[in-house]
Amino acid sequence: MRISRRHAIGAMGAAAIAAPHVARASFQVNPVTGRSYSKRAIELVRESVVVDMLAPIKIEFGPEFYAKPMSEQMAADFRASGINAIHHAVGLGGPDARESALEFFAIWGNYVARNSHVLTGISSFADILRAKQDGKVAVIMGLQNADHFLRPADVKTFYQLGQRCAQLTYNSQNRIGSGSTDRVDGGVSDFGAEIIKAMNEVGMLVDVSHCGDRTTLDAIAISPKPIAITHSNCRALIEHPRVKTDEAIRALAAKGGVMGITGVRNFVSKTDPTTIRNYADHIDHVVKLVGIDHVGIGTDSDLYGYDDTPPEMNKMLRGAYKDSYAFREKIDIDGFDHPLKMYELTDELIRRNYSDANIKAVLGGNFQRLLTATWGA
Repeated sequence: MRISRRHAIGAMGAAAIAAPHVARASFQVNPVTGRSYSKRAIELVRESVVVDMLAPIKIEFGPEFYAKPMSEQMAADFRASGINAIHHAVGLGGPDARESALEFFAIWGNYVARNSHVLTGISSFADILRAKQDGKVAVIMGLQNADHFLRPADVKTFYQLGQRCAQLTYNSQNRIGSGSTDRVDGGVSDFGAEIIKAMNEVGMLVDVSHCGDRTTLDAIAISPKPIAITHSNCRALIEHPRVKTDEAIRALAAKGGVMGITGVRNFVSKTDPTTIRNYADHIDHVVKLVGIDHVGIGTDSDLYGYDDTPPEMNKMLRGAYKDSYAFREKIDIDGFDHPLKMYELTDELIRRNYSDANIKAVLGGNFQRLLTATWGA
């Protein structure tokens, strides 16, 4: 059986992290980079509530994957990752959006239930804390579009089905607002303002990661409660329609919101190599702009990344986006495309002289504050 590079990393990491002596020394776990994780990094990941605010369970959406039990290797990789909660969401839209959304929640809610030895569903943030205690990964169910809300009352219906986060638009215009790749951004519509109101009333997190610039600012202004940019980066560092302006980041922070930084290569740097250092530059930028309390993680990837997906799926994923996305040969960041990526990031933040408290805030503390305020304790 062919074992991928990232599976090898995950297997070695699981064994190393489980070893009783590991807290007393650094250990080499990544055969690609040869990097060792420090004792401090290991302890910080273990002590933190680590939340990845955009991380599908697996970038495989056919029944050949989700109809089967989770593999032992994947279960071990989840346990070794140090991640306590993932936001499982995809982009659905069009005339059949409501039916597609119902199918999505039925399929993946069932998958979580059938793999309850590894995963667990959530209703409030207390469920994430419980998952950490139990050694499981909590799954936040969401969608990267709100096209399935045909009327404001649908927000409550989907909340009752388990949805806890909704992106207002994907990359293109819907009845709520404009997407990041639309030529013209008309902002949030009257219907969109009603949807935001309904989301606030039930306690569903508003997400504007893929929204256009005006729609992003409108949503922040309209919502009386803090909202999120679960997975995006900083346009001050890279010119790309899918990343956010300083104006948007300041407005988000002024309302108490949090921005998750994504690891998609073409949102991080225009030049190669693109590494964890480039990723951390975006964290630094948000911190310098608005402070440590408003930045977190939203990798926009599963444990293994995009570049290990089968060629046909990789081709299909690339073909679903406009040319303005400007994909390069690789989609993942070098060294940040395996199950132990949170240890990589933690050591990078240590190298940048972040304090323990600030590293814990980035790894999940800031999203813990926002999600608790949104959902309740």
